[in-house]
Amino acid sequence: MNGTTFHFSPRDISAPALTDKSLQEFIGATAKRLNFSTKLMPSGAGHDAQEMANLGPIGMIFIPSVGGISHSPKEFSSPADIENGANVLLGTIRTLDVAKD
Repeated sequence: MNGTTFHFSPRDISAPALTDKSLQEFIGATAKRLNFSTKLMPSGAGHDAQEMANLGPIGMIFIPSVGGISHSPKEFSSPADIENGANVLLGTIRTLDVAKD
């Protein structure tokens, strides 16, 4: 032992952020309208959404990854699932745009 010690503390901590219930409903309704199955699920991973929640309501759209692997270099989603997720996002934005009028 050379007597070296160290101390560290987290510099940036993002607080957990809940998704907005009404956004969840819009996203779910859009997915169902496109004949996709849905599942409400929590996310324990850090996301940009945690910071965006400081600016306004947030919602998230998850798509399947092969083998359920996520947040890993081995994560892979099929092009079709990526397209489906993008269509849910687009449909949700269009619905929200009409709803605000």
